[in-house]
Amino acid sequence: MIRLDGVSKRYPGGNEALAGVTLHIRRGEMAFITGHSGAGKSTFLRLIPLLERPSHGAVIIGGVNLARLSRRRIPHLRRGIGMIFQDHRLLNDRTVFDNVALPLVIAGLPHRELGRRVRAALDKVGLLRKERAYPVTLSGGEQQRVGIARAVVSRPPVLLADEPTGNLDPALSEEIMRLFEQFNAVGVTIVIASHDHALIERMGHRRITLEGGRLLDDGDRR
Repeated sequence: MIRLDGVSKRYPGGNEALAGVTLHIRRGEMAFITGHSGAGKSTFLRLIPLLERPSHGAVIIGGVNLARLSRRRIPHLRRGIGMIFQDHRLLNDRTVFDNVALPLVIAGLPHRELGRRVRAALDKVGLLRKERAYPVTLSGGEQQRVGIARAVVSRPPVLLADEPTGNLDPALSEEIMRLFEQFNAVGVTIVIASHDHALIERMGHRRITLEGGRLLDDGDRR
C-alpha cells in the first residue's frame, strides 16, 4: 500500500531529514513510526500525501509512483488519505459539525448525505452530542477526537497521524490509540508517528524506528 524505495529528503541549507529509506507498509496494516525529535518522522508522513516530495528515491502509494502523478491528480490522492495532527488544526470560528464536514463540503457531497456522514463520524468518536459546540469549549482529548472524525469522515483507505497523543495524558492517549485500532479493524491502513515508546509497546503493532533520517529497524517480522 505504502512503499518507499531509497527515499531521501534534503531541505535547503543541507538538512537531510531522510536518507535512503526503503520499506513497505501493507494494505490494512497499522504501524508506528518512532524515533527522537528530528529523526524524520513528520517528513516521512508528509511524503505520503505529497505535502513534500523526496529529493531522491520513489514513494509509491497503492501502486502509483507519486513522481509520475500529475498536479491535477494530487487532490484525488489526498482525498484518499486522512491526516491527524498533534495541534488539531481546527477552525475555532466553526462548530464541531462544520469542522468535521469541511472535507465533504470541499468534495461537493450533497447536503443530506453530508449530515449523515458527519454524524456517523462524530458518533464513532463519542462526540455526537457536541456537534453544535465550538472547539474552544472542548477539552484537549475532545478536540483530538474532532480531528479524528474530520480525518475519517471521507472514509479514506489510509489514515496518517503525527504525534496525535503528544498533548494528552496516558489514559486519554491509550483511548485515542484504541480508537485507531477500531478503524484499522475495518481495513484502514494506519501510520502513526509517535515518540511514546511505552504506549507503542503496549499496543503491540509494527514499530518502524528512524534515527537521524535513517531506517534503524523496520519492525517487519513477516
